[in-house]
Amino acid sequence: MDQPIRMKSNGQISISLNSQRRVLPKELPDFQVVPKDIPPEHSALKEIEEELGALVGMHEMKRMIKEIYAWIYVNKKREEIGLKAGKQALHMMFKGNPGTGKTTVARLIGRLFQKMNVLSKGHLIEAERADLVGEYIGHTAQKTRDLVKRAQGGILFIDEAYSLGRGGEKDFGKEAIDTLVKHMEDKQHEFILILAGYSREMDYFLTLNPGLHSRFPLVIDFPDYDIDQLMEISDRMLKEREYTLSHEAEKKLRDHLIWVKAILNPNSFSNGRYVRNVIEKSIRAQAMRILMQNHFDKHELMTLRSNDLVFEED
Repeated sequence: MDQPIRMKSNGQISISLNSQRRVLPKELPDFQVVPKDIPPEHSALKEIEEELGALVGMHEMKRMIKEIYAWIYVNKKREEIGLKAGKQALHMMFKGNPGTGKTTVARLIGRLFQKMNVLSKGHLIEAERADLVGEYIGHTAQKTRDLVKRAQGGILFIDEAYSLGRGGEKDFGKEAIDTLVKHMEDKQHEFILILAGYSREMDYFLTLNPGLHSRFPLVIDFPDYDIDQLMEISDRMLKEREYTLSHEAEKKLRDHLIWVKAILNPNSFSNGRYVRNVIEKSIRAQAMRILMQNHFDKHELMTLRSNDLVFEED
C-alpha cells in the first residue's frame, strides 16, 4: 500500500493494517502533521496510544486513530474562534478474518471518543444476526431499534454483518439493514455503527442497500497476522500470565503455525484467537504434568515444554 489512507471516488477512506509491502520510516518527516511526541494536554490520546502499544502490528490503525483525534481536536479549536466546524459521521466498516483484533480496536475507539466527548458513554454493544432479526414482520425493525437505543452514546458493533443479507429478498435480515440505514442517518452523531466481517462477504453486503456504501466513511482492512506477529502475540500472552516457552516448545509452536496457516483456508484460521486457545490449553496440560511429577520449583512452574503444547488438530 503506497499511502496509509487512500480516498476512494465515493468518499470512503480505505485503510490497510499490518501491511507487509510498506515500511514505515523510523523517524517522521518534518512536514508530518501528527507529531512523534504527544503534547501533555492530549492525555486522552496518550492513554489510548499506550493501550494500542500493547497490540501487535496495526500500524495504520494507530495512525488513523491519531488522525481522527487531530481532526476532532482541531475542529473544536476552529469552532472556538468562530470558524466553520462541520461534523463528520464516524460509522466504520472493519473487514478481515477472525482473530485479527476488530473487536479489541472497536472497544479502544469507544473509550477514546468518550474521553474526547464525541460519545457521551463510549460503551460497546456487541451484536450478531440473531440479536437483530425477528421471527415475523415488524419484529426485526423493533429489535434493531432497541439495539440502536442501547448503543446511544456509544458504539454498536455488529460482527458477521454480511449474514443479514444471506436469506434473500424474503428474509427479515433485509428489514434489519433498512432499519440500520435509517438510524445511521437520523442519529448519525448520537452513536457509531461498526460493521465487521470477511472482506469478500462485506463487499457484497454493501450492494444490498443503495444507502449503505455512502454511510461508511471509514473502511478498514485487518489483514491476517504473519508468523512472526503470531509468535509475538504468544510471547505477550505468556508474559502477562508469567509463563515462558522452552527453546524446543518455541520451535514446535512456530513450526506448527507455519503448517496450520499453510493447510487451512484463511477464513478458517482464527489468528490471535487460535494462539490464545493453544496457550490456554497448554497451560492446563503443563499443570497436569507438574501435578503428576509433584515437583514445584519456580522455573518449572513458569516453563511450558514442547510436550505441553496442545493443538486443535491433535
